[in-house]
Amino acid sequence: MKKVVLSLLIASSVMGVYAQKANVNKAKNKVLMETPDFAGARELIVPALEEETTKDQANTWYVAGLIGYKEKEKMDKDNILNPANINQDLKGPAVMESYAYFLKADSLDQLPNEKGKVKPKFRKDIKRMIREYYNFDLIGYGAHLFDQQKYSEALNVFNTFLAIPDLPLSENEIVKDSTYNMIEYYAAIAASNAENPAEAIRHYTVLKDKNYETLAVYQLLYEEYNKQKDTVNFVNTLKEGVEKFPAEPWFLQNLINFYIYSGQPETALTYLNTAIERDPSLPQYRFVEGGLHEALGNAEAAEAAYLKAIEMDANMTSAYDALGRLHYNKAIAILDAADKLIGDRKAFAAEQDKAKAEFEASLPYYTKAHELAPDEMSYKVMLRTLYYRLGMDKEYEAIDKEING
Repeated sequence: MKKVVLSLLIASSVMGVYAQKANVNKAKNKVLMETPDFAGARELIVPALEEETTKDQANTWYVAGLIGYKEKEKMDKDNILNPANINQDLKGPAVMESYAYFLKADSLDQLPNEKGKVKPKFRKDIKRMIREYYNFDLIGYGAHLFDQQKYSEALNVFNTFLAIPDLPLSENEIVKDSTYNMIEYYAAIAASNAENPAEAIRHYTVLKDKNYETLAVYQLLYEEYNKQKDTVNFVNTLKEGVEKFPAEPWFLQNLINFYIYSGQPETALTYLNTAIERDPSLPQYRFVEGGLHEALGNAEAAEAAYLKAIEMDANMTSAYDALGRLHYNKAIAILDAADKLIGDRKAFAAEQDKAKAEFEASLPYYTKAHELAPDEMSYKVMLRTLYYRLGMDKEYEAIDKEING
């Protein structure tokens, strides 16, 4: 009885093997018919992709890939006069599915046979079909996904496209031209929008030394490093940009801002001097120069820079504010120091006079700032303070009324 059962199991197994091999052939026939049955072909091929005796055969995976290829080919033929009518949501997945199957088929096709020899049967056809995907299909599908803001999916498609020239089956025959660089650029943007910074940085880094949108690539690479708080790399990217694009102030300005906000005014001033040398016509640079000198305790240099900014732009409200503040702070510092001389009435009075002179020097700058920006409350408050300290009662009452409505 046991022998009979064993025989039945063996027979069943053999029949299963032949059944799966037959299914592979049936699936192939279904897609090659005049009226293809793609759903039926897929239903037949799926078990063969998993069955032990067929899952390691190149032909199984080749036929699986052929299903998606023939499906997309039919869509192309049906819409040959109006390709815009093609449903990318059907065609694209068919292409991506068959591409993966073809890669598996090709890898199995390159294995040595029982005699130790490699005799590929499918590479020529697979190579042709994947080249077709590269030239005509993947870009369109990736763009479709990108336009739908499906950025992770678009990135996957673009990465598939970008990998093809380096596949063994491509045999180094595909030149990575400007179209290739364009897709790499959009892959980086898709990665950024998909919040995949590692992929965005990888693609931008590849593009950095190429001639495709180089300025934008450097700027976007900086943005990715900045989002990751990768200070070392975003500073290095800015520094490279400063050297590579001397006519583009964006890199210098961001580098200066970084050193300002990270508490490194001396380094910021060094780069600012470079910016001024490259473009001495910008009053904003002089204003920033004044602020850096002020931070470093160089009051005279700060005042000279602010005055230069006003000379270049007579309506720069912030420069008037800075000059008014500079003199006001000098006056306060004098008064603080004078407190130590309170026992020496003559010396104390002399310091009081010096402080008053600084308050008086501050007044016209805040007057001008208020004139240029009459709704700015901080200027009104400073004017009221100055009027009070200088004993200008009439003016004090007027501005106090303006402040309090």
